[in-house]
Amino acid sequence: MQLLVARDLKVVKMKRILVLCTGNSCRSQMMHGYLSYFGKEAIEVRSAGIETHGVNPNAIKYMGEDGVDISDHTSNNISEYLDESFDYLVTVCDHANETCPVFPTTAKKIHYDFHDPSKVEGSEEAVAAAFRKTRDQIKAFSVGFLGAL
Repeated sequence: MQLLVARDLKVVKMKRILVLCTGNSCRSQMMHGYLSYFGKEAIEVRSAGIETHGVNPNAIKYMGEDGVDISDHTSNNISEYLDESFDYLVTVCDHANETCPVFPTTAKKIHYDFHDPSKVEGSEEAVAAAFRKTRDQIKAFSVGFLGAL
């Protein structure tokens, strides 16, 4: 049996990620859910908004439909994280990208403008289709993002 010593071990620092959108209600909550689900113990994820609107019930519903439970998530304001350091700051809407306050961090900033499914009006089927489409786009982005870390 071979004995491992400290110099033989590769220490990997856990990555800290902050996902930001306008109200921390829908898109950022979905990405928070997927990054946590797929990233397991390799990452620490937080999400916040420029404002707080509460977690959208449809975000919870359609994430649950894909096997990811975000029902315990809360809507947080970016001001709660200003004193924390992150490796990545991901904005998921143009509004958050453009109006994000000066964030004292060395985090690598990544932006992708996902369509806001909560703005879709119409039949239940139209709303469901919008949430599923955005959810699936966020899922694909999250998997690709984690694969690139």
